[in-house]
Amino acid sequence: MTAVRPITLFTGQWSDTPLEDVIAQAASWGYDGVEIDCGGTHLDTLRAEEDPDYLAGIRRLLDQHGLGVWAVSNHAAGHAVGLPAFDFRHERMLAARIWGDGNADGIRERAREEMIRTARVARRLGVDRVVGFSGSSIWPFVVGFPGVDDDVIDAGFEDFARSWTPVLNAFAQEGVVFAHEPHPGEIAFDYWTCHRAVDAIAGHPAFGFNWDPSHLTWQGIDTVAFLLDFAERIHHVDCKDTRVRPADGRSGILGSHLPWGSVRRAWDFVTVGRGQVRWDDALRALNEIGYDGPVSVEWEDMAMTREAGAAEAAQFLHELQRTLAGSTTTEK
Repeated sequence: MTAVRPITLFTGQWSDTPLEDVIAQAASWGYDGVEIDCGGTHLDTLRAEEDPDYLAGIRRLLDQHGLGVWAVSNHAAGHAVGLPAFDFRHERMLAARIWGDGNADGIRERAREEMIRTARVARRLGVDRVVGFSGSSIWPFVVGFPGVDDDVIDAGFEDFARSWTPVLNAFAQEGVVFAHEPHPGEIAFDYWTCHRAVDAIAGHPAFGFNWDPSHLTWQGIDTVAFLLDFAERIHHVDCKDTRVRPADGRSGILGSHLPWGSVRRAWDFVTVGRGQVRWDDALRALNEIGYDGPVSVEWEDMAMTREAGAAEAAQFLHELQRTLAGSTTTEK
């Protein structure tokens, strides 16, 4: 199967810009639509449920510029669902109504409510997929020192299942799927933890993955094999590239607390097409598995302006996709 999938722009990196301006910019750069972020100011899920005109206003903005929306994201709230403890970083990241008094149990419960609300809002917006994180109670043990027994890891996956199954049940009732992004800090961050997460929730039909190759690449995961092996659970695609630099005997994959964009890093995020992600193979694999959903650009390249990077990424993906599909038609 070949397909020309809509190329969309994830709005999260434009949280300092009003949504109407981001939509106008995305249209000018050649995007087919946007993946709207709930974590900033672009989509307020509580207002969406209280104000009957709010979502209609967003739809009007999109229609004015000929754009569509196929996914919304709520990474911050999803991450909070699975955390055992919180600190100043999370207070800065979470909405005040989720943070509350900072009590961990209360935050987790409010985060679950927020994710369920996100599914309801997505459905009302005409969207059938929500992208996000899961959190993890066992991520602090990933480096293996001090070591923990297997039962500690088992308990972490049980906590994930206990926390997320009610959320996923609510998603299923709305006809919406959750596209979990394998990412450091989450319960599923590489190939085998993704398998174990699926097993932990007994293969829940509302659970799948957001294929973002950038985080898999620096871990040494075959990103195309991931697509093929998890074909039935690829619910969304985020395009972000990673450049892995030749070993120089100094830099390691943990980053050394070096800032993003530093040439001293062993790897860094770069604009789509400028790194080691095998985009040609990836789009061929998406055709093979029958994925016809959005392909969303998540811009992160600290050595390049976001305007130039977003425009370049859209052109790169449109040209590659047209070449592989032999068509220029995109249904919105």
